[in-house]
Amino acid sequence: MSQREVGQSPDEVFDVVDARDVVVGREFRREIHRRGLLHRAIHIFWLRDDGMLCLQRRSYAKDNCPGLLSSSCAGHVDSGEDYLAAAVRELREELGIAVSPDRLSEIDYAPCHPDLGNEFVRSYLLKGSFATKLAEFEVDSILWRTPAETQAWAAVEPGAFSSPLAHLFGRATVRAALGLPA
Repeated sequence: MSQREVGQSPDEVFDVVDARDVVVGREFRREIHRRGLLHRAIHIFWLRDDGMLCLQRRSYAKDNCPGLLSSSCAGHVDSGEDYLAAAVRELREELGIAVSPDRLSEIDYAPCHPDLGNEFVRSYLLKGSFATKLAEFEVDSILWRTPAETQAWAAVEPGAFSSPLAHLFGRATVRAALGLPA
């Protein structure tokens, strides 16, 4: 099966980290998820110039939260890669948006949590209007809502949203960056 068919490669290698987010080893994606090892990820919240938030419907081929709504862009940090480089790479891979690192503002650093898939997560804000080219094996579709509409929707239909998005949307710094009340 190709990556296009499965939504991700089980042969990806990620850094394994300890409870302080210090690298302690490397392991294949499939082993990290199977064994619940701590690792790193990024999430990007993209606000267009009109204030609309991009939500990504994850590919139905993904092994985690298939078909659920997530942040605009999310992904693992590859072994040896830093968080910001991963954010730039994932934005290009998933949405076809190429930006320089200075276009992304870090808005949150979340410690690992079961709702985050045992990931330490750095979240970034991207502002502006960009053309997209979706990676079919990663992203089913994108849709646009205001942050307040997203919050209201999640309150009445929480099962439509991935657990990482729900967790991050509850964090004060993410809410503040999106203009939502604490």
